[in-house]
Amino acid sequence: MSRVGKMPIAIPKGVDVAITADQISIKGSLGTLVRPVNSLVTVKSADGKVTFAPANDSVEADAMSGTMRALVNNMVNGVSKGFERKLTLVGVGFRAQAAGQKLNLQIGFSHPVAKDMPAGIKVECPTQTEIIIKGSDRQVVGQIAAEVRAIRPPEPYKGKGIRYADEKVTIKETKKK
Repeated sequence: MSRVGKMPIAIPKGVDVAITADQISIKGSLGTLVRPVNSLVTVKSADGKVTFAPANDSVEADAMSGTMRALVNNMVNGVSKGFERKLTLVGVGFRAQAAGQKLNLQIGFSHPVAKDMPAGIKVECPTQTEIIIKGSDRQVVGQIAAEVRAIRPPEPYKGKGIRYADEKVTIKETKKK
């Protein structure tokens, strides 16, 4: 059996778990997340813990039990603590500004770029060169951060662009004559 799938998930206070035959719903202080349950995995909730077991002896069921456990653990952490991704802007005159559910970027193009945020995602700009994307769904937070970064990824010669706060950009040496 999967090592990850064997570990039960402890449910913190203030988090409600509802398991039906085809989906699992987790409700907490930061919202509600719903995920369909794979038919290869049996999910049980008892004594404040959620356990996962493969429905049969196939390799796919064993692997999927660990995957479902990791996804549900991220849902529990998301509705209780939340997730965030930090981005930084590197470049002269590069600025970001959060206005409600919009992120306005001035990143060296001839026009400003506006990115709309989906429901459940908050964007903050503590300084003009920092962007913080927060939300309860880890996958959506990561996807939005990747889409913002893709607007102007860091280029390899000067390192200008939008990068993750913990990202190391390797600078190439310029051509010599």
